[in-house]
Amino acid sequence: MEALVEPAAASDHPAVVAPPAHFNFAAHLFALNEARALKTAYIDDNSATSYGELAGRARRFATVLGGLGIHPEERVLLVMQDTIDLPVAFLGALYAGAVPVVANTLLTPADYAYMLDHSRSRAVVATAALLPTVAQALADTSNEGCVLIVSQPQESNLPDEHVFGKMVDEAAPRATPYASNADEIAFWLYSSGSTGKPKGTVHTHANLYWTAELYGKRILGIREDDIVYSAAKLFFAYGLGNALTFPLSVGATAVLTAGRPTPEAVFAQLTRHKPTIFCGVPTLYAGMLASTALPPRADVRLRVCTSAGEALPRETGEHFTAHFGCEILDGIGSTEMLHIFLSNRAGHVAYGTTGKAVPGYEIELRDESGQPVPDGEIGDLYIKGPSAALMYWCNRDKTRATFLGEWLKSGDKYRRLPDGNYVYAGRSDDMLKVSGQYVSPIEVEMVLMQHEDVLEAAVVGVTRDGLTKTRAFVVLKRDVPATDEFAAELKAFVKARLAPHKYPREILFVEDLPKTATGKIQRFKLRESP
Repeated sequence: MEALVEPAAASDHPAVVAPPAHFNFAAHLFALNEARALKTAYIDDNSATSYGELAGRARRFATVLGGLGIHPEERVLLVMQDTIDLPVAFLGALYAGAVPVVANTLLTPADYAYMLDHSRSRAVVATAALLPTVAQALADTSNEGCVLIVSQPQESNLPDEHVFGKMVDEAAPRATPYASNADEIAFWLYSSGSTGKPKGTVHTHANLYWTAELYGKRILGIREDDIVYSAAKLFFAYGLGNALTFPLSVGATAVLTAGRPTPEAVFAQLTRHKPTIFCGVPTLYAGMLASTALPPRADVRLRVCTSAGEALPRETGEHFTAHFGCEILDGIGSTEMLHIFLSNRAGHVAYGTTGKAVPGYEIELRDESGQPVPDGEIGDLYIKGPSAALMYWCNRDKTRATFLGEWLKSGDKYRRLPDGNYVYAGRSDDMLKVSGQYVSPIEVEMVLMQHEDVLEAAVVGVTRDGLTKTRAFVVLKRDVPATDEFAAELKAFVKARLAPHKYPREILFVEDLPKTATGKIQRFKLRESP
């Protein structure tokens, strides 16, 4: 086995060693935690499970899949809320050599029908609360013979042999794992599908290992004595790392919640289970700080937090740290790279930036002709690293446009500061050209959010008479009047801090901003506004 990288900022860690050629990630985790059989691995809304129980139930589910005639490399769709059953199903599928496809739980029957057809899944495991939607998808799909298994059944007419818990309890644990290779297909995640159909992003067993070694241990610094709570769900690449890959790689405990992570729901977990690591998104952090239910520092035990999905505003990070005494490590990752590859580091956080490359990854900024751009100029973000996906399933054109040899083109725009930190400029398709000059909507949003009365902001371009103008959608804090006079004040506020052509020509006050399930602002919906 070969060392990949000596982590510059983590001298207490040895060099990262590549996994062996024959490698099954689930079996790897079970072996790591054999001595922790009695330690709590997961706590969900209704129960807890130990490391020994987790491994045993996952191995039993591997037997269930074999009994259903599901062979290695065949797909199993998981439409499951964040309960203990989800890591059991995910790890059990990996152990059996089947390919779990983890799906967003907030989609429509048409979305799931597409995924069932596209993945040709042989089985679908669905949380009982999602059963009506999944049942409709099964009725609409051309994927015949797909077995439906229900997790946590309430009142249903399904026979016992289709109930996840009963099937697992009655199976014998599979004795040995499927002899997979490190670079063999392990699981899929579907992209958000903000344009066109979602893309089936194909990952390997080794990819999970690399994210744990390079980010989880060396940047996040996760330890065995940590309790981790991720507001981002397991179907999100960010959440899968936070609440499964990282804690299980060191023997930590993870807290799962099935419901929506509102600020109040998050506070309940922070004060009840006292997690030491919390993983959120910028809009949630802003909502937490604005809430009247914000708990005092003494009521929580946070030692480090993470943020991804959108750029974290400087003010949000600074206010959070001032209140809780805990840094937020803002970073950027992607479904294609599986987790964060560019991040701030504990003790060296520069709020308003996304930090520096995670050791083991390389970053380049290039112009439209593919040439490097100098510091201070905006360029397209390219990444090289060992956790890159293999491809988009059955989508050669998109695969070729994104996976360019060893490099991956992210679709994000960035600029690098002289100190080496990177500053987010927006998605490539969100950039605006105003008065012949490029404007980063993120830059304008960040300035708007510096105003003490602004909670959230999103900036898009609108075309009038062939010219692009900037329009800002602004969510105000409580008891702030949304008047024309205040809109003029905000415009002047931006003008005083940015070049004149960058200020928003129009400001609309809204109650909230449209977001994806993972907390990203859906700017395409704002562009469609009249």
